Amino acid sequence: MTIGEIDPRYGDPSATPPPWPDIERLLTGAQLYWIVTVRTDGRPHAVPLVGVWHDGAFAFCTGAEEQKQRNLDANPSVAVTTGSTGAGGWSTGTDVVVEGTAVRVTDPPALRELAAAWSAKYGDDWRFEVRGEEFVELSRSGGATEGGARVYRVAPAKVLAFGGGHGQTRYRF
Repeated sequence: MTIGEIDPRYGDPSATPPPWPDIERLLTGAQLYWIVTVRTDGRPHAVPLVGVWHDGAFAFCTGAEEQKQRNLDANPSVAVTTGSTGAGGWSTGTDVVVEGTAVRVTDPPALRELAAAWSAKYGDDWRFEVRGEEFVELSRSGGATEGGARVYRVAPAKVLAFGGGHGQTRYRF
C-alpha cells in the first residue's frame, strides 16, 4: 500500500496525509489534466489535455506533429497535474502532481484496453479505435488526428498532493 508523508518544509506539519485511495479517485475522476513537457532548449511546455488514470498510471495521447511529441522525442520526463485547490477558497480542494517518464504504448491489446478506458470515462466525446500502434479518433473532439495519435503511459516516480490545511504530501513508488 502506498503511504503518503507530509513534508513539513512546505506546509503545515500537523496536516494529515490523504490516503492513497483518495488520491487515486481524484486522478481517475478528473476530466481535465495539465501536462508539462520539456522543450529541447530546456523551457517548460504546459498544455491541458484529457487522459485516463488506468492500472496505476496516467495515459495520454498526442499527434506526431504536436509540440509535446517533439518534446517527448528529446526528453520523456513529464509532470501531469489536476485538482481543484483554491476553487472554493484556500482551505478546499486537492491538487495532484504526477512526476514520471512517458513511455510509448504500442501493443495493440494494451491500446485497445486504453481506448476502452477513454470511452468509458468520456463517452462519445473521446472515442478511439486502434490502428497499428496508434489511436485514431472517431469522435473528432480533438481536432486533427488524421495521422493517428501516439499513446503514452506515465508510471509515477513521485506523486505530490497539495491541500488539506496547506499540507504537501509526497507519495513514492
